[in-house]
Amino acid sequence: MRQWWLLAWTIACFGVGILAGVLRLARLPYGTALGILVLFAAIILLAFGWWRDMRESRRQAKWNERRLKIVALGGGTGLSTILRGLKEFQVDLTAVVTVADDGGSSGRLRNEFAMPPPGDIRNCLVAMADTEPLLERLLQFRFPSGEGLEGHSFGNLFLAAMTHIMGDFESAIRETSRVLAVRGQVLPAVKEDVRLRAYLTNGMVVEGESNIPEAGGEVERLELVAEHLEPLPEVLRAIAAADAIVVGPGSLFTSILPNLIVPGMVEAIRASKARKIYVCNVMTQPGETDELSASSHVKAIYRHVGEELFDYVLVNAAPLPEEALQQYQSQQSYPVRVDIEELNRMGLKVVARDFVHYATYARHDSRKIAEQIVSLLGYERDRRRG
Repeated sequence: MRQWWLLAWTIACFGVGILAGVLRLARLPYGTALGILVLFAAIILLAFGWWRDMRESRRQAKWNERRLKIVALGGGTGLSTILRGLKEFQVDLTAVVTVADDGGSSGRLRNEFAMPPPGDIRNCLVAMADTEPLLERLLQFRFPSGEGLEGHSFGNLFLAAMTHIMGDFESAIRETSRVLAVRGQVLPAVKEDVRLRAYLTNGMVVEGESNIPEAGGEVERLELVAEHLEPLPEVLRAIAAADAIVVGPGSLFTSILPNLIVPGMVEAIRASKARKIYVCNVMTQPGETDELSASSHVKAIYRHVGEELFDYVLVNAAPLPEEALQQYQSQQSYPVRVDIEELNRMGLKVVARDFVHYATYARHDSRKIAEQIVSLLGYERDRRRG
């Protein structure tokens, strides 16, 4: 639009110059009329430029209203994988991250500084950030040695420092997001200090997210332990406005369900008009989802939060290379069995295709998953219009 304004102002100045006699054209026959004519043309161009700007502003406002709003819930590497793909699309993206982690660097910082665990938050910030590769490597750098530093991630320490500077964890995340030029927002599921407690089918009660996979029993029920437990208002607002709510992939009992069992969270998801999409894991997790099929993953969620929460389930239908299968078998991990008929009987729309990317580990291909999610939203939007 700038060229229109520049041209109009140039012509306007030229017209004024004519009328003022700067170019001595006013002494010519019809000089005054020529100046007025030029000024009139300038006014027309200015009006046209203003009209085009207004039209573009309205068009941009409508586009912003139409931008897909996506909320992704989870934790660990699974959520960050989804976020890396979705941030490449023109969507308003919100990540809701579990804060029940109590192991490793996050657990140490949590205990020493009485702050929520920063590890999963850090992974999501890095995944959504528009930063130089070197800065990403810096934030993910883990100190190999050093008194008090060994095992700590630099990004975790950065968030711990920001929490002390800003006074609270939410402000620290917000300012870190600004520094990293994060495309969207990252929110903890709750701001309180929470602990995860699991009741196993063998009668054992295990407390602590990191202890549950080591207990060696099947999880019957989970609960969050905290003095005051409620979701952040920002999380509820994002869910209410969402076009899609994506749950998973990630550790079923230690990353996915800790978000969903926050009081009020599932009620907000059910009330939202968003498409609810569950992204099922590619591999089983030893000590947590041994021998669970895709439908068993969904049933475990429904057992905690009630049935018919999801509209779609995305499952990987591509075989893994033999090298990958052997690697995972040595760790007692196997591909999740995709029982499409049972998923259909549960009222789910199943999208089964090649979603996997294998390098060192078998993980979801972030681009393929993101394209599928956006495609489903476009389909639903077109169908609602029809």
